[in-house]
Amino acid sequence: MKFNPVSNKIPKMLHGADYNPEQWAKYPEVLKEDIRLMKLANCNVMSVGIFSWAKLEPEEGTFTFEWMDKLLDTFHENGIYAFLATPTGARPAWMSEKYPEVLRVGKNRVRNLHGMRHNHCYTSPVYREKTNIMNTKLADRYAEHPAVIGWHVSNEYGGDCHCDYCQDAFRDWLKEKYKTLDALNDAWWTTFWSHTYSNWSQVESPAPHGETMVHGLNLDWKRFVTAQTLDFYRHEIKPLKAAKPEMPATANFMELFEALDYAKMADDIDVISWDSYPTWHDQQDASFLAAYTAMNHDWFRSLKDGKPFLLMESTPSLTNWQPISKLKKPGMHALSSLQAVAHGSDSVQYFQWRKSRGSSEKFHGAVVDHVGHEHTRVFQEVKNLGEDLSKLDEVVGTTVAAEVAIVFDTENRWAVKDAQGPRNNGVHYERTVVEHYQAFWEQGIAVDVIDSEKDLSKYKLVVAPMLYMIRPGVGEAIEKFVQNGGTFVTTYWSGIVNENDLCFLDGFPGPLRKTLGIWSEEIDGLYDGEVNPIKTIGNNKLGIQGEYEARELCDLIHLEGAEALANYGADFYAGRPALTVNNFGEGKAYYIASRNDHAFQQAFYQQLADKLELKRAIAGPLPKDMSAQIRTDGENEFLFLMNFSNETKKINLHNQLYQDILNGDEVNTSISLDGFSVKVLRK
Repeated sequence: MKFNPVSNKIPKMLHGADYNPEQWAKYPEVLKEDIRLMKLANCNVMSVGIFSWAKLEPEEGTFTFEWMDKLLDTFHENGIYAFLATPTGARPAWMSEKYPEVLRVGKNRVRNLHGMRHNHCYTSPVYREKTNIMNTKLADRYAEHPAVIGWHVSNEYGGDCHCDYCQDAFRDWLKEKYKTLDALNDAWWTTFWSHTYSNWSQVESPAPHGETMVHGLNLDWKRFVTAQTLDFYRHEIKPLKAAKPEMPATANFMELFEALDYAKMADDIDVISWDSYPTWHDQQDASFLAAYTAMNHDWFRSLKDGKPFLLMESTPSLTNWQPISKLKKPGMHALSSLQAVAHGSDSVQYFQWRKSRGSSEKFHGAVVDHVGHEHTRVFQEVKNLGEDLSKLDEVVGTTVAAEVAIVFDTENRWAVKDAQGPRNNGVHYERTVVEHYQAFWEQGIAVDVIDSEKDLSKYKLVVAPMLYMIRPGVGEAIEKFVQNGGTFVTTYWSGIVNENDLCFLDGFPGPLRKTLGIWSEEIDGLYDGEVNPIKTIGNNKLGIQGEYEARELCDLIHLEGAEALANYGADFYAGRPALTVNNFGEGKAYYIASRNDHAFQQAFYQQLADKLELKRAIAGPLPKDMSAQIRTDGENEFLFLMNFSNETKKINLHNQLYQDILNGDEVNTSISLDGFSVKVLRK
């Protein structure tokens, strides 16, 4: 399957950056020089206007669009395109002064002062009115501008407001959801600690000096924040779509972001984009960090069922907000950028084009450094990457065909982290999901990363680590998936609560009990450093062999039709099942009862991949720290080979003929990759 490019005006890999010419208004020579440098760096798109409200409307009702006119006209004259932003990520000081209601109120019920960014209330009638005026003017003036190829709506939506407007909106949302107070009280189990509500006016958002222990309330507040953010996004795009319905709009998302449920927002956003800032070269295992970053890419691609996403922000060198501002080593910039492309991105874009002279991001990486010219290592790496991206036109619109899905569910994540047990110093949901994902990444097996409510029917294998919350219909969908021949894997701490964080009363793992063929009686939390050996059973049906280590959590289960593949080796539950399989209908369901070491994940998923004949990007094992990914249009395949180590690695191509797209060479036996390098091959 092949998707259309973001814009037919430019059916190429997009390459560019956030550009803030308003910071350089008193330096008229800068724009002319920037255009020269953009063309030299093979950049073809810029995101503009992201924090430009004070420049576009310096006083209430006074609009100054002339500078934006000149900028976009200059872009068009030079073959450069633009994502034009709505400037709502930061409002001007005059608005905060005249209309303090636009400023957010914190959890402590204190209204913020003017400052920072994203310090505004999505519910405020005034903020919505001012947003509508601004966005209408932008749409009327620029929707048909030949340089504009899409709307960049606000910037990195996030945060919540606890003002009176938001409290009223929250109560209205709850009334729509529950209809009656009795239903709300039942769902939130408010008989606990005499928390029963007798009037809707008593319901408030969680507060550090008020209520934080009603888990149903905590969940619903987070759901409301997502709903209200989405409602504000819809408010933002209404005038944009009225002016030109076919112009795509995006809202840039963030790395493994927890505060919003992106799955609930994806349908409304035309093109998913996200901002990627891995801590390359830190002290983590290189494979884990590379797999973690790859999982993010796959998550954002999967939000719209394989449609290419945009890498909207990355750094060409370093950040200034991470604990350590580490430079990318030579080669790492191209490798990390093409990793995004390998997993489904149709762009490589940066924050930022030119380093700011002052304020909080003056030392954040950029294409153009303070020195102001092209004679820097970073600029030359960006330029070279731009040349490589210009050779990938045929990759644009292609997708990643995955036979495996891993469930990474935001609402489940909220509930897991609020559960108060069984390990309050960390159940490590996110890391656990990445560890399961990494086992496929190491084999070159493509993965979709999905919400638990997604359709499962197209996959051979679905993995749902720690699926603590089973929302209505999810258990039934998993049961049907397995019954129809699918293979399902889940772990300890699954099937514990419903959508309101109320425990299932018919035995854990709740709606999965029948599918898995087990009953979970207890779960043991292990102290840090404490381990329990996992011993496989000889001649088991999966063929997994050896002894492994369990840590942190060990589930004590009974077999109810399932078969044990491995047992615990120590403690009072030695000999009890630690890994099971249940034949159910035409499929199989596996249960991993403990959090196991990486060697277990590798062995288990390699055996499972072999048994299911899952497609690997390349036959045979991959060297450590190597990744192989395929993008395809259904007929043609483009193989990305990536080396995340600083050592040369050799890959056996098994006499399959490939052409190196970037240099034109033909290869068919083996290929060597230098440290921090990437090859893009056409099969």
